Amino acid sequence: MSRTDHSNRRPSVAIIGAGVVGLGIAWRLAGRAAVTVFDRGKAGSGASHAAAGMLAACCEAEPGEEALIALGRESQARWPAFAEELLRTSGIDVELRREGILHLALTADDQAEIAQRLEFHRRLDLPLEWLSAAATRAREPHLAGKIAGALFSPEDHQVDNRKLVQALRVAAEAAGATICEHRPVKEIVVQGGRAKGVLLQDQTVAAADIVVLAAGAWSRGIAGLPPDGRPPVRPLKGQMLTLRMDAAAPLISHVVWAPGAYMVPRRDGRLIVGATVEEKGFDETITAGGVLALLEAAWRAVPAVEELPIEEMCVGHRPGSRDDAPILGRGPLEGLFYATGHHRNGILLAPVTADAMARLILDDMVEPAMKPFCLERFLPAHAAE
Repeated sequence: MSRTDHSNRRPSVAIIGAGVVGLGIAWRLAGRAAVTVFDRGKAGSGASHAAAGMLAACCEAEPGEEALIALGRESQARWPAFAEELLRTSGIDVELRREGILHLALTADDQAEIAQRLEFHRRLDLPLEWLSAAATRAREPHLAGKIAGALFSPEDHQVDNRKLVQALRVAAEAAGATICEHRPVKEIVVQGGRAKGVLLQDQTVAAADIVVLAAGAWSRGIAGLPPDGRPPVRPLKGQMLTLRMDAAAPLISHVVWAPGAYMVPRRDGRLIVGATVEEKGFDETITAGGVLALLEAAWRAVPAVEELPIEEMCVGHRPGSRDDAPILGRGPLEGLFYATGHHRNGILLAPVTADAMARLILDDMVEPAMKPFCLERFLPAHAAE
């Protein structure tokens, strides 16, 4: 057992946040620890509910994010087994789809921008290829009449994020975890320089040997931590739409990234269109401008979307850290761990986060891909090195 466990009894763990990150960690811990998960609302009702479920480690790769790309690729490799295990354990198919992602270029300018990115992708040996306009339309016949082509990413897939939340909850509870909904945590209880549990808004104290902060965009608002221990995580508002296709004859079958929007088809005929990126705090307003921007971008890529009914409009808040990468690992207090700041990669990184955090908490082992993402990277002494 890890250094946080000082007896032969099972350690008690309080996890703050019941999104895919908190529930995944709870599932992996519950066989060897007494786990309780607290959430301010319904489990999975935050960013996990509003996500699109893309596993886009390759086509989202950006220069300067090499460590994050490596972490994403590691998690991508774990997804098939993770999905299979969830199906066996929960009976819920999270619908891992492997058609790949098409990053669409409508114009020559779009093509030139993609070509620049492709050079970077090739330096990292990422499996992407350029498709001509004809080859792109052969895959997706309903695309706009004039396109330049697309970047095809065959190893970037998707899952149904809402089914993932359901499956993780069932699996975590089957393993023995307790999920406490509508029980917001006010602060982390600290005694003698050690995390000893959580204080809930109703002033109830839940004692624990280990506290895991996995509250997504709300993580920084949890009291009780020293100033340099508050994770630099802020909410990034995203508006998104769900349109209804004919499930038997969907307009698209691949995830399609177009200039200004992405479109993610589900097996049941839903078409997810997202998402805006807005620095608006926890604002939950659905705006005409946000909806217009998404629909116009989708229409330019797939004109037939104008005939589809709008089924849902929603807002989510991505947990963005200062460098848009997750914060994983030990906190500044004994018994405190962080798993937050996943930004747009919470679904993608769910398997590696759950596995790596469980190994760290229970066995005091740090997975190599996780090392660059500790909180200390934001501290002045570390930044100066």
